[in-house]
Amino acid sequence: MFYVKGAKAAIATLVMTLSLLLFLTPVNGVALAKEAGSQANKSGMKTSAEVSKGAVEKEKKKAEDIKKELNKKAVEAVANTYKVLELLNQNKSKEALDLLKNVIGELEVVLAANKEVALVPINTYTVVVDTEMDAKQIAAALKDVKRLLNEGDVQAARRLLNTLQSEIDIVTENLPLATYPDAMKLASKYIVDGKIEQAKSVISIALNSMVVKTIVIPLPLVRASDLIAEASKVAKKDKEQALKYLDEAEKQLNIAKILGYGKGDPEVYKDFEKRIEAIKKEIKGKNKAEKMFEEILQKLKEFKKKLAASH
Repeated sequence: MFYVKGAKAAIATLVMTLSLLLFLTPVNGVALAKEAGSQANKSGMKTSAEVSKGAVEKEKKKAEDIKKELNKKAVEAVANTYKVLELLNQNKSKEALDLLKNVIGELEVVLAANKEVALVPINTYTVVVDTEMDAKQIAAALKDVKRLLNEGDVQAARRLLNTLQSEIDIVTENLPLATYPDAMKLASKYIVDGKIEQAKSVISIALNSMVVKTIVIPLPLVRASDLIAEASKVAKKDKEQALKYLDEAEKQLNIAKILGYGKGDPEVYKDFEKRIEAIKKEIKGKNKAEKMFEEILQKLKEFKKKLAASH
């Protein structure tokens, strides 16, 4: 997958719009137990909706933290490459060559510091897409998608299918160290030889060769994890509230399953269901579920990590 320069403005607008929609609309659009919420508020505990919203905000914050890992020298080299291209378009070949020499120098520093790395990150952004449908509505929508496809209405099916997402996508653009520095050296040679159009072509191709990697974080799994974690905190103090958190966690896991997150590993969801039922039973009984909570939270963490690595 390659980064396309012309899409930058559109992507930025999309990210801002989707983020605003997420802020203005109910978290996940699922009815997060309003009655249980009012009771939780009275006891000073978080409602399921508050836990879910907090879980999403934490993941968004983690995504923003990735920006700290960007390679500043590589970022500067790419920014200056755009300036080189602009100078060439203005027939300022001498200025372009001088700046391109600086770019090559910057890339040498990047190469020296990353000898065993093929890609270095130069940009990252997040796209948040969330559905307002509950499990039943999602299942019904999937049937509609199949019907529309059978009827040959591919575009209507595509539009409906695009609404069936609940995730944070962390997109990172990476500079390919195996090709980009050599492309800059070749462009420099072309400029020296007076072959400006060839130089511009090489630079344009290099700028459009950034490798894009996407990490997908399913929001229902994020919410389920935090709901279970919250249940573990209150289980000793308020069994009823802990059970309500677990009920909502089950709903979120069901949504994740129906949306196809981890489709290739169907037994995982069955295992989660069994574990939650066992925890509920323990809470209602002797209420010594600490180890059980730790185990399911660890399993969820591993599952989310596995899904993120599969994209």
